[in-house]
Amino acid sequence: MKIGELGQIAQCTVETVRYYEKEGLLPQPERTSGNFRSYGPQHLERLRFIRNCRALDMTHGEIRTLLEVMDAPAAGCGRVNALLDEHIGHVDARIAELMQLKLQLGELRHQCKAEQPAAACGILQGLVSMESEARQERHTHLG
Repeated sequence: MKIGELGQIAQCTVETVRYYEKEGLLPQPERTSGNFRSYGPQHLERLRFIRNCRALDMTHGEIRTLLEVMDAPAAGCGRVNALLDEHIGHVDARIAELMQLKLQLGELRHQCKAEQPAAACGILQGLVSMESEARQERHTHLG
């Protein structure tokens, strides 16, 4: 199949397919005599795998590791288990960050109970007077 067909079946753009090829996640396809890329079922399976990993918020490095294990079917899956455990830790850290953000926003929201002139808005005043901490380093793998 051609690149457009592959993208359509995998529900992604042609640019996404080319990007994953460039990143080495998707193998280069063979070329036809007319120099068109010719993709097979193995490309579709791998592209779906990559897209499913991305839907789970995995980095390209994590996906690359999973693909390495997948490409060595006789190898054990210990690396996969370890990677997923680490990824779950990243998700837990992000959830904690988001919960803290929600608390801050809730506290800010309570500073303005009713419609009033903007000059008297407790939220706007709170944003002006709030002491922002130095941006904390995120503890997730996404940075």
